[in-house]
Amino acid sequence: MARFVASAAACGLISTLAVAQSAAPAAGDWPTYGRDKGGQRHSPLTDITAANVASLVPAWTYHMRPASADAAPDATAVVQRAAEGVGPPSGAPPGGGAFTRQRGRFAGSQATPLIVDGVLYTTTPYGKVVALEPDTGRELWTATIPGPGQPSVRGVEYWPGDGTVGARLFFGTRDGRLFALEARTGQPSAEFGINGVVEMKTPDVLNGMAVRQYGMTSPPIVWNNLVITGAAVQEFPPRGAAGDVRAWDARTGKLVWSFHSVPRVGEPYRDTWGPDGATARSGANVWGFLTVDAARGIVYMPFAAPSFDRFGGDRPGDNLYSTTLVAADAATGKRLWHYQVVRHDIWDNDLQAPPLLFDVKKGGKTIPAVAIMSKNSLVFILDRTTGKPIFAVKDKPFPKSNVPGEVTAATQPIPQVTLPLSRTSFTMADVADVTPELKQKCTDWITTNKMVSGGLYVPVGFNEVTISFPGLQGGANWGGGTFAADRNYIIVNTSELGQVTALVPSKGPLPVERGPVSGRFQLPGTKLMCQQPPWGKLSAIDTRTGKIAWTVPLGLTDELPAGKQLTGRPNIGGPISTASGLTFIGASDDGRFRAFDSATGKMLWEYRLPAAAHATPVTYRGKDGRQYVAITATGGSFLDSPLASDVVMAFALPK
Repeated sequence: MARFVASAAACGLISTLAVAQSAAPAAGDWPTYGRDKGGQRHSPLTDITAANVASLVPAWTYHMRPASADAAPDATAVVQRAAEGVGPPSGAPPGGGAFTRQRGRFAGSQATPLIVDGVLYTTTPYGKVVALEPDTGRELWTATIPGPGQPSVRGVEYWPGDGTVGARLFFGTRDGRLFALEARTGQPSAEFGINGVVEMKTPDVLNGMAVRQYGMTSPPIVWNNLVITGAAVQEFPPRGAAGDVRAWDARTGKLVWSFHSVPRVGEPYRDTWGPDGATARSGANVWGFLTVDAARGIVYMPFAAPSFDRFGGDRPGDNLYSTTLVAADAATGKRLWHYQVVRHDIWDNDLQAPPLLFDVKKGGKTIPAVAIMSKNSLVFILDRTTGKPIFAVKDKPFPKSNVPGEVTAATQPIPQVTLPLSRTSFTMADVADVTPELKQKCTDWITTNKMVSGGLYVPVGFNEVTISFPGLQGGANWGGGTFAADRNYIIVNTSELGQVTALVPSKGPLPVERGPVSGRFQLPGTKLMCQQPPWGKLSAIDTRTGKIAWTVPLGLTDELPAGKQLTGRPNIGGPISTASGLTFIGASDDGRFRAFDSATGKMLWEYRLPAAAHATPVTYRGKDGRQYVAITATGGSFLDSPLASDVVMAFALPK
């Protein structure tokens, strides 16, 4: 087995003590993606306020690209790598779209750094995990991860240890390995698996097949002494690796439990797949983020669509637990309840955002709640102990499919109080008229390809190029929302990215495949959408009422004329909030980092980054006592933003 390589500028100088785990992290730390295990991404820090945020300046910049990368491929080369070097099917990113992209000198990252006990930890897209001094960005240690799979593009998870075993970092790779590093030194945790590595591609998930893809793009979550993992699997063909969620002993790496996302023979709900639809079915995976109610010991698992996610004729039925939020006992993996957001998903409506845990104050009662949002732009707020909706949901009928062999679900659940966060329909009256030229060119493109209008849960047509809203990227995406506890608001960013697709006859493993006209609903050769703006938004939902409190455009279209640029932009990543009433977000493909007033949505600060920040920021207190806000900015992602940088940047008020 290849060995880790760890180097340290100050090896042994980091003091990281194993402490008792708590649901409430230290005020100045950010020890997990959601800051707390419930994914609220809300900081109690108040030094940076609405009154002074406009004074934020760069405090330090860390360049992730090592000096040896100067010998990178020619700038004209493009390399798309998934597990085993396989690119995405039909041009779509596999397992959530986080495959590594390299163009010339730079590679893309979506990592959210963690800050614990005065140390910042993050992965890089150059095969490394690094520890930095959070006040300066100075390297403390660097661990080189043996290939071929890159470490998780979205970062690491921290475990404080158990009092005997020291603190560790956990992360997966795109080729299906789960790694453990000593947080103090970056050396492999020798007692975990084999020299710090557990092979996740085990027979119980491979379904007896040579898999096309199996790995991890997002970090796992730790609860007590368990490391709970999802997986990135193939979107095509339909049969392949299972999307099961599994838990491993954080000390030894031994498998503790597995939750079968597609029921095996004899398990409940296998009959929701038809006679043979469940056999070796791939997809139905958690490629995004898990959350945990630490006090109750419940893990929340947001499952994705099944493979293939555009046709379900070979899997008649509702297909549990695809596109379903499942609550399970975190100690055993036993299902407690489930809520299926999309029945028989043929729209790729993955539940990849972190299930957001908070309390709803309604009718004089405090109700423990979980909110789930996805590409379909709908937000479901459920009692997190029972799975029952807190605000009204009704089943509504939708059109049937005209694709041979396809039988769509008769109804889908639709929230009645919280309106959709993004567009769910399109007609020719909605063609973008931001400029006369754009309106004419979009009209010509639509009519030349004889496109037909679709919408929420309208099936893609057979031999008909269908305009679908929301599209494959949403709506919301993996970044999810923040719970601004000072306002009782969920604040979440969404894109207005439609999709144009037809299903046509195929000679492959399924009777149909995507047609030659397949992609985003934007004018070919541009980044201009063909529907009226906004093209990206930031919205707040008042959890006391379930209603949208405010919505503002997120992002500028710089190539448009002055006065017409505030269109909002497609975005990937998520927001964070602070107790001082601020919301910070990058995400938009215009390369800006912004701060908003959480109460009103008013933009208070904006900084032009060297590349788009398709990542979620963090805020923390440095050892010098100052509050910092940090974000990764490289460009890339499935928005195809220019790969223009390699930085993690931190901002602070002037000394």
